[in-house]
Amino acid sequence: MTFPPLREELRGVEPYGAPQLDVPVCLNTNENPYGPSAACADDIAASVRAAATGLNRYPDREHVALREALAAYLAADTPHGVDPAQVWAANGSNEVMLQLLQAFGGPGRTAVSFAPTYSMYPEYARDTHTRWVAGRRADDFGLDLDVARALVEAERPHVVLLPSPNNPTGTALEPAAVADLCRIVGEQGLVVVDEAYGEFRRAGVPSALELLPEHRNLVVTRTMSKAFAAAGLRLGYLAADPAIVDAVRVVRLPYHLSAVTQAVALAALRHAPELLGNVAALRRERDDLVTWLREQGFEVADSDANFVLFGRFADRHAVWEALLARGVLVRETGPDGWLRVSVGTPEEMTAFRDALTVATKEA
Repeated sequence: MTFPPLREELRGVEPYGAPQLDVPVCLNTNENPYGPSAACADDIAASVRAAATGLNRYPDREHVALREALAAYLAADTPHGVDPAQVWAANGSNEVMLQLLQAFGGPGRTAVSFAPTYSMYPEYARDTHTRWVAGRRADDFGLDLDVARALVEAERPHVVLLPSPNNPTGTALEPAAVADLCRIVGEQGLVVVDEAYGEFRRAGVPSALELLPEHRNLVVTRTMSKAFAAAGLRLGYLAADPAIVDAVRVVRLPYHLSAVTQAVALAALRHAPELLGNVAALRRERDDLVTWLREQGFEVADSDANFVLFGRFADRHAVWEALLARGVLVRETGPDGWLRVSVGTPEEMTAFRDALTVATKEA
């Protein structure tokens, strides 16, 4: 027996994570480059201090005030409103997804998605002993609804994971596709639309939140890591039928959201207009980047997120290394031959353009 006595399927597996390197221009983890203002930071600090005076007590296990604030925030994206009983939060959307697989996946159950997609999804399945099946997206990285229907009908999955916008491609889903898959899956399973980058979608692209009243098996997840410029907070959440929320409550760990996390999240929500104020600028920067990359002759996936997937390179790793040598870190992810770059400040994007122009000549 090899020590430690690890589960066999985990032997030799590397932990998930993008490189964390000390470089001048970090464009590999889709962070918001604009941090909170001094006023927001002061409110957060005061909120943490107030929470600290009660740290001898456990936090609100049901995080009621936070769920009320999140419901009020989400209501702006749907004409139907969102009730706090439909909302659940956890330590990042990663934990939200894991809780969903703990509650609705497991041995003898199947989860489905369509590649290329977020690389953590199969890990959630693995960690919960859920069978994993990955279909394929169309050549333009959109969802081929006929292919998706056929896979869902064949596999009868208990969980379907549909990021919109998709990571790493940035592709958004049509609401009709989501509704169709909800009907096909039926009440034997869930359709989870991961809107981690939802606030960055282009004008006219609706949120799946609008479909919640029609489909009780639909779950929409969000995060405060991206548009809210709060990646260090680790706060993700979902909106769904209250019965789904109650099921997730069964598998959550006791007091899983600390009093400090709840206090910081509530303070950030009080400053939502400010924290989201740079989203429009990042959208413009993204669209300008897509245009520039195409003018340089690259293939570029249409993006509704705060990142852009571009290619194709005969040796993408060589290009990645050439960019890194010039102080620009992007992500080597997605289909072979493609790279993903997060949208940064205008100064960061200028540095990226200059570095890429040289890197592609050298690689």
